[in-house]
Amino acid sequence: MPGLVRFGNTIGASGMALVLLAAFVMQFARHELPCPLCNLQRIAFVLCGFAFALNLRFGSHPYHYGLGLVAALFGLAVSGRQVLLHIASDTGHYGSAILGLHLYSWSFLIFLATIAGIAFLLLVAGTVSFESHRSSPRHPGPFHGLAKAACYLLVLVTLANAAMSFVQCGPIECPDNPTSYWLIERFFG
Repeated sequence: MPGLVRFGNTIGASGMALVLLAAFVMQFARHELPCPLCNLQRIAFVLCGFAFALNLRFGSHPYHYGLGLVAALFGLAVSGRQVLLHIASDTGHYGSAILGLHLYSWSFLIFLATIAGIAFLLLVAGTVSFESHRSSPRHPGPFHGLAKAACYLLVLVTLANAAMSFVQCGPIECPDNPTSYWLIERFFG
C-alpha cells in the first residue's frame, strides 16, 4: 500500500475514533445523552472508521472504500435530517454548541469531509489496478505503530459506546429526548 494511502487511512481511522471519543466524553462531561439520531450518527462514524481500519489491516480495496462511502452517506443523511429539524429559530436545538455549531452540524461537516477524503484515497489508490486485487494477494504492509493504535482505539471506543447505548436505552427503543439511563432507572431508581 503506498505511503500516502496508508497515512490517509490511518488519519481516517484515528479521526473517526477521536470523533466517537469526543461524543462519548460530551455525554458524561456535559450530561448530554445522545438522541436516537445521535446514536445513528455514531453508528455511521463506527462504520467509516472500520472501513479505514480494514484498509490498514488487509490492504486498500474498493469494497472497503465502498463501505466507508455508504456509511458516510448514511451519516450525512441522518445528520442532515437533524440539522433540518433544528434549523428554524423557534424549534430549539439539541445539546450545547461547540465553536458555534451543535454536534449534529459538526457531524454533517465531518461526513462531508469523510466523503471527500475517501474520494481522494480512491484516486490515489486507483493508481494500482483494482482488478489485480482479485487475482493476486494483497500486501498491506506492516500493521503496527499509529495504524495499530488507531484501530485499537476505534474498537475500544466502539465497545464503550455500544455498552453505554444499552445502559441508556436497554432492549427497547430510545426516547426522542432522553433524560436518564434506562438500566440505572430500572435497577437502581
